[in-house]
Amino acid sequence: MEKIMKLANFLRASSSLQHRLLRNFLSEVSASYDDLLLHNNVRWLSKGKVLERFWSIRKEVQEFLRSQQSATKANKFLDFLEDEKEMEKTAFLADITFHLNALNVKLQGKNNTVCDIISSVQAFQKLELFKNDLWGELHHFPRLSQEHTKGKKGHHYTEFIDKLIGNFKDRFGDFSLGSLLLLFIQNPFMVSNVILFSHEAKQAFKWVNVASVQMELIDLHENMILKEESAQYDSVTFWTQKVSHNSFPSLHKVAVHVLTMFGSTYSCESAFSTMNLVKTKYRSRMTNEHFHQCLRLAVTSFVPKFKDIAKNKKCNFSH
Repeated sequence: MEKIMKLANFLRASSSLQHRLLRNFLSEVSASYDDLLLHNNVRWLSKGKVLERFWSIRKEVQEFLRSQQSATKANKFLDFLEDEKEMEKTAFLADITFHLNALNVKLQGKNNTVCDIISSVQAFQKLELFKNDLWGELHHFPRLSQEHTKGKKGHHYTEFIDKLIGNFKDRFGDFSLGSLLLLFIQNPFMVSNVILFSHEAKQAFKWVNVASVQMELIDLHENMILKEESAQYDSVTFWTQKVSHNSFPSLHKVAVHVLTMFGSTYSCESAFSTMNLVKTKYRSRMTNEHFHQCLRLAVTSFVPKFKDIAKNKKCNFSH
């Protein structure tokens, strides 16, 4: 990865003339992209995007470096691009970062509940599938398969997958929400094992009354109106607006506690980025109260009904 970053910096940042020549060359040969990307540690997904862009135009970059052989650094990077082992490693890195970026995108967003996030993480246990695929046909590693000759496999990258599996277990192995509890939030009418569900709810929330939860879940299963509405609305709308707190107090409380869990730091990080845009060095006289109101206006999703507000306003004409 470090060599790819150095190559991109060499072609883009070392000389403005060289950068223009590179862009003109890529346009002339009708490459997939007209430029390389620079990696930025501040931005999410940056490494994966850089690798994806590089891999798509690596042949064109190689031809461009051949025309720049007078430069010592160009020869050094050309040797890197012509090295089959290095390109094989780069191909594997591009494939695995593509899968990790896909997971990263699923974990972002303001409207993701903790159920959505946990489901996405648990679904990524496909790492075992990737590990087996490295011994097989490389269906999930298309870039790596391009660099392999017949009869050659990618089994020597399984150690990296093992370390990745271990990291996922360390980071996400302490989730306290059971599978039936997650299914209950998304579709309570698919929870058939009432006893096991009540035990999972009790394990997650110590205040849960097992007897009440079991009886209310059975009553909920028999409510045909709610069953139809569960298929029409998302889980948040269903539990907050359709399920009555008076009819199902225990189930409603469990659902609200799960849906209000803080599942991701995305909202916080997004709010901090917005704060940096609101409070700049040019607004040094801004008070805390004024800043608080500006930040609330910047991050809220509420859209006022301006037409209704304007209709209710009465203009006072001077006599």
